[in-house]
Amino acid sequence: MRYLTTIGLEVHVQLRTRSKMFCGCSTAFGAAPNTHVCPVCLGYPGAMPVMNRDAVKMTIISGLMIGSRISEFSKFDRKSYFYPDMPKNYQISQYDKPLCVGGSVEIDIDGVSRRIGVTRIHLEEDVGKNMHFQHSSGIDFNRAGVPLMEIVSEPDISSPEEAFAYLLALKQILLYAGVSDCNLEEGNVRCDVNCSVRPEGQKEFGTKTEIKNLNTFKGVLNALKYEIPRQVDVLESGGKIFQETRRWEVETGVTIAMRSKEYAHDYRYFPEPDLAPVVTSCEQIEELRRNLPELPRTRRERFIQQYSIPEYDAGVLTADVAVADFFEQSAKLSSNPKAISNWIMTEMLRLLSEREMDIRKVVVTPAALAGLVKLVDEKVINSNSAKEVFALLFEKGGEPDQIVREKGLVQVSDSGAIEKFVDQAIAENAKSVSDYLAGKDVAAKYIVGQVMKMSRGKANPQLVASIIEDKLKVEKMKRGG
Repeated sequence: MRYLTTIGLEVHVQLRTRSKMFCGCSTAFGAAPNTHVCPVCLGYPGAMPVMNRDAVKMTIISGLMIGSRISEFSKFDRKSYFYPDMPKNYQISQYDKPLCVGGSVEIDIDGVSRRIGVTRIHLEEDVGKNMHFQHSSGIDFNRAGVPLMEIVSEPDISSPEEAFAYLLALKQILLYAGVSDCNLEEGNVRCDVNCSVRPEGQKEFGTKTEIKNLNTFKGVLNALKYEIPRQVDVLESGGKIFQETRRWEVETGVTIAMRSKEYAHDYRYFPEPDLAPVVTSCEQIEELRRNLPELPRTRRERFIQQYSIPEYDAGVLTADVAVADFFEQSAKLSSNPKAISNWIMTEMLRLLSEREMDIRKVVVTPAALAGLVKLVDEKVINSNSAKEVFALLFEKGGEPDQIVREKGLVQVSDSGAIEKFVDQAIAENAKSVSDYLAGKDVAAKYIVGQVMKMSRGKANPQLVASIIEDKLKVEKMKRGG
């Protein structure tokens, strides 16, 4: 029997604010445990919350980026539960009046585009972090109270690969919007997965399980690759799927049952009495809409049209908003955007990867890269010298033309000077000449290499190859070839 899979994702995203959701404590990552806390985020009796306006604004921007309807009236609610990491024994969240309703995220699977619906985006406060040691456990409340968006998808996802693509596309949109760092290593993004299977032809969804607190996209992919066959095996063997919460065990590659799934009534939601409702006017919403950044997909398509670069290049460049910004700044200063793209996708990204750096921290400027491309296009330097210049720009910054002058890298394009090198190379490499005359064309490349070595890499390689070919043809005619 064939089974259909239904997946819904609840993505929790920490917002890029300087202070917490309801107090002035810092949201900075990496501080000593329990140093960014106060009576409000520790839930002391009588401490009153004060709403973070920037967090509300960022949530609305996120909704606008995916086409949500923004609620002109929304409110906060108390969600009651008793976990050690929730100091108040309730979480301030949103239940029936969220800030954003509807919307969608477009994904590409095997060259086919489709939209995954979004049910809602609501705003809440994060909880603390449980820390387990060999003989004890502790709780760090630095994270408690950090503004947290919950983005709830429709059950439109039908495979682990689609879930992975959705998460990547959503992360890219949020980075372009500038609302979150989306740093998975710092816990900026975490995901709960709802998954069910049903026999093909059955209209009703199967019983779902929830896999909690997955903190990597690969973890979501792998957890689903295990959980879907597990559910199918249970049904095939005549068993029953129970609605429960499970956890993903990375080490063993399996999901483990934790507890029965909670329902909304278990949380005893009621309106937060210490916070006024959030009222957003049409004028405020339209002002935010007018200032929205370009969507990643829109920018990718524009790069193809405006800069005449291949679809592959545009996809690589726009995958990271900072890389896309660097490319565009440089391309606007150059008459050869494709060469700019090539340098970024090869040398720049390679060096960034080796040093585990962000492009926003490089000392080479977009103007310097454009200047380097111009030197190559005008044949002032050759490609080998250009790589040497780029390496220096990456390490120390500076101006490419100044580096070329200081290092004496100006390309030799004088045919008379190059011809002397060629004559010497031919005279010193009789075997390569004989191989070429015997039909081994690759031997000419060896002679080109010898000339480049003699000229210390300064000779114009195209001119070198042309002169060698002409001289070898003459030699072949002399020998009656």
